[in-house]
Amino acid sequence: MIASMKNVTKIYSTGEVAVTALKNISIDIEKCEFISIAGPSGSGKTTFMNILGTLDKPTEGSVFFDSIDVTKLSKDRCAKLRRDQIGFVFQTYNLIPVLTALENVEFPLVLMGKHSKKERRERAIEMLRNVGLAEYINRKPSEMSGGQQQRVAIARALVKEPKLVLADEPTANLDSRTGAEVLEIMLKMNEKLGTTFIFATHDKMVMDFAKRLINLHDGEIVEDIKR
Repeated sequence: MIASMKNVTKIYSTGEVAVTALKNISIDIEKCEFISIAGPSGSGKTTFMNILGTLDKPTEGSVFFDSIDVTKLSKDRCAKLRRDQIGFVFQTYNLIPVLTALENVEFPLVLMGKHSKKERRERAIEMLRNVGLAEYINRKPSEMSGGQQQRVAIARALVKEPKLVLADEPTANLDSRTGAEVLEIMLKMNEKLGTTFIFATHDKMVMDFAKRLINLHDGEIVEDIKR
């Protein structure tokens, strides 16, 4: 098992107003799953992803990653866990504009500080080749299409060989054809590397690609279907 939540509740307080974003969520996530988290706006998808990715902590309950209760970790240890074991893909790509595709993909390895320059370069080139961008390694984000930038973002998320990748609306800014191509790449990486992928999405196409569909409504899991 890669991750789990046990009786997780998250309450946000703004002045005298308290909003319960997640209500007593319990879920187990296994290695190599390909999961879509669906639900209307305000259903708790973003909070779910943030807590699972150690970007936020629950008000109540426990969150485990690789058998470690991350709710008991310090901010620094959570940051190290994210840096080394969790990849993130955002709908706005979040590439560094002054860096080339190759340099963007290398960047997480630089932060990890565990690889020589030669090793970083080789791993980044291989990952860009895996997402079909071998000929674009020296281009900057402004010189690439949205679909190409999202492929760079996927390569960046995967280059450190994370156990889990969290993707927030990864197809939101892409046309349907490009979105399908991006999903095919992530499915291929899921099968090739054994990486667990979790998507937060409104996109029916993403839901159709998923091997497991979890529906949230008002902070609760109302459906959990494995295909």
